[in-house]
Amino acid sequence: MTESVNSTSPNQTGKREPRFRRVPIRLILPNLVTLLALCSGLTAIRMAFEGRWEFAIGAVLVAAVLDALDGRVARLLKGTSKFGAELDSLADFVNFGVTPALMLYIWILKEAGSLGWIAALIFAISAALRLARFNVALEDPDKPAWTAKFFTGVPAPAGALTVLMPLYLEFLGLLPHWPEFAGPIAAYTIAIAFLMISRLPTFSGKTLRSRVRRDFVLPLILVVVLIIALTVSYPFRMLAAGSALYLITIPFAWRSHRKHLKADSVLRGSDDDGDCGDTDLDHLGDRDKHDMG
Repeated sequence: MTESVNSTSPNQTGKREPRFRRVPIRLILPNLVTLLALCSGLTAIRMAFEGRWEFAIGAVLVAAVLDALDGRVARLLKGTSKFGAELDSLADFVNFGVTPALMLYIWILKEAGSLGWIAALIFAISAALRLARFNVALEDPDKPAWTAKFFTGVPAPAGALTVLMPLYLEFLGLLPHWPEFAGPIAAYTIAIAFLMISRLPTFSGKTLRSRVRRDFVLPLILVVVLIIALTVSYPFRMLAAGSALYLITIPFAWRSHRKHLKADSVLRGSDDDGDCGDTDLDHLGDRDKHDMG
């Protein structure tokens, strides 16, 4: 009778297979950045329960910055992986779905009773639905190059920072903390949630990855430093202005998207039906999430 060979038996060369395989550092570092973002998002929940709203908002902002970095770190180190993509997607749901919803509920939505909780639920669920749609989107090789300029709907990080705008306005003294405002803020929360899962095109900023002219390098560095300095010095003013400016750009993104569709229809000699659903803008190849999530 022949003996069965198990996984720990010697191979044909007489050497035993290693029990534990070594994982390259280049695969670990991007996941560490994702875990740091998750820690920041969870810390924001704790800060909200303790009423330390400045730190809670700062933690969400840090999570958004780390979220923008993890995919780039993975591509730079050639450390993209399916595990990293799944981890990033789960972290995004917590950081930009659960955390803002709980923050708003603890802050004022609880004053609206069941309506406030429903608004928080809708926002968190919308973030999950958007991330799920993003994960299953398939790359279309025939997709025009201009689609890289747009996302479908508001991305989860942008939605999380934008939905907190009423909180920024309170710290600026522009929005009194009255229970009567709980209902309108619940409606605003639901509106941002629907923007996240909508088919409206929004600017992605991916085309800004191209090379910068040499004479623009120093001015660009100064602008970036200025924005960072203003955000650190006047965080709530900058966040409120940035959120308002982002919402204002949505109609312009829709208009630009329509122009591209019409130009394509002319080139193809076909009529444009104006349906954004014909082009799925969440293309897999240009993702910021470890190339997968």
